[in-house]
Amino acid sequence: MSLTGTPFLYLLIVLFAIALALPLGLWSRLRGPRTLRAAARTLMLLFAQGTAVALVFVLVNNANSLYDNWADLLGTGDHVRRAADLGADGTGGIALERLPKVRQTFTPATGPGMAGVRVTQLKGRVSGVDAEVYVWLPPQYDEPAYRHHAFPVVELLPGYPGSAKAWFGSMDATRQLAPLMRDGRIAPFILVAPRTNLLAGVDTGCANIPGTVDADSWLSVDVPRMVLDTFRAEPAPRGWAVSGYSAGGHCATKLAIAHPDRYLAAVSMSGYDDPIGERASLAAQTPALRTANNPYLLLRGAAAPPRIALYLSGQPHDGYEAAVALAQSAKAPTTVHVVYVPKSAGGHTMALWRPQVVPSFQWLTQQMGGRRAAGGATPRAPSSGGSTHAALASGTASRAGAGRRR
Repeated sequence: MSLTGTPFLYLLIVLFAIALALPLGLWSRLRGPRTLRAAARTLMLLFAQGTAVALVFVLVNNANSLYDNWADLLGTGDHVRRAADLGADGTGGIALERLPKVRQTFTPATGPGMAGVRVTQLKGRVSGVDAEVYVWLPPQYDEPAYRHHAFPVVELLPGYPGSAKAWFGSMDATRQLAPLMRDGRIAPFILVAPRTNLLAGVDTGCANIPGTVDADSWLSVDVPRMVLDTFRAEPAPRGWAVSGYSAGGHCATKLAIAHPDRYLAAVSMSGYDDPIGERASLAAQTPALRTANNPYLLLRGAAAPPRIALYLSGQPHDGYEAAVALAQSAKAPTTVHVVYVPKSAGGHTMALWRPQVVPSFQWLTQQMGGRRAAGGATPRAPSSGGSTHAALASGTASRAGAGRRR
């Protein structure tokens, strides 16, 4: 029975109702020795508490898309077939353009918010990762007028723990964006959500760690290659962006800075710079890994400023300081747009990030050459080589960055 399925939720509701009814109906009717009655009453209380805790957990899990299945919850899932040393560019010397095209077979995805979403099981030819990838095509994709049109792509990354389905379910991305795409107020993006929970009980930090996992190559090489082989997608980097929240926001920023040849833009909501922002991250286990996967240090140490655009939003002590640090270190042609989110907007939850979906995609539309959003709700585009700040609060930027677990 699926962890996130409706039958399991209904089963827990029925069990919880039974657990409440049992002590009400049997408490004073129990017969036998005192120790036996005490044991029976204790078991009824434990049954009631256990079902209550399980029901609350499932409701929270379904609302926030934390664990996709039982393997994720129990820490038994492993999606890494091999983890070779793929070198600095993450390709292992493979000429990607010479790889034969492989068109993936997709099936309709199931679950809340998954209408129109399709899923495939991808065997990463470079990374050695085998995992699911969800794809949603914009309304225009199947229209005759667009049959020769290539569409821009946004990779969507969840936090940790987090499900690849979260952007379509808890974040409500497609329901928010589809009507705006139809009206031309937001560019018709292909949305791609790959699995990021690749090893049991740890966050990969979207890092390549030889012998352990090649998560960077999974996200920035294998998944884009599959999308380009299967769909009418614009080539990288001009047609590609990556967006994430919390740990996914950290990954989005890092991937764009590390691979300006693969991504033109990145969106990070409540992301952090230092991988230690997620203590379960494999990229936080050694000083060398922390340095190699810190987007702030990567940007400062780049031989030349990358030609990328960053949209970074956060609250005080929850991504804002890290965003300001990146903005202050950016030099042309790198551009950074910082959005200050007041504490009153909510905590480190979907309720904070869900309202940012539309503004961030309006910004992406501007950056990636699409039609400008109508109305005046579009965030102002950043100037070349600088940073723009929306509703900046007073405070000092922390060079190390800040982050909270999700």
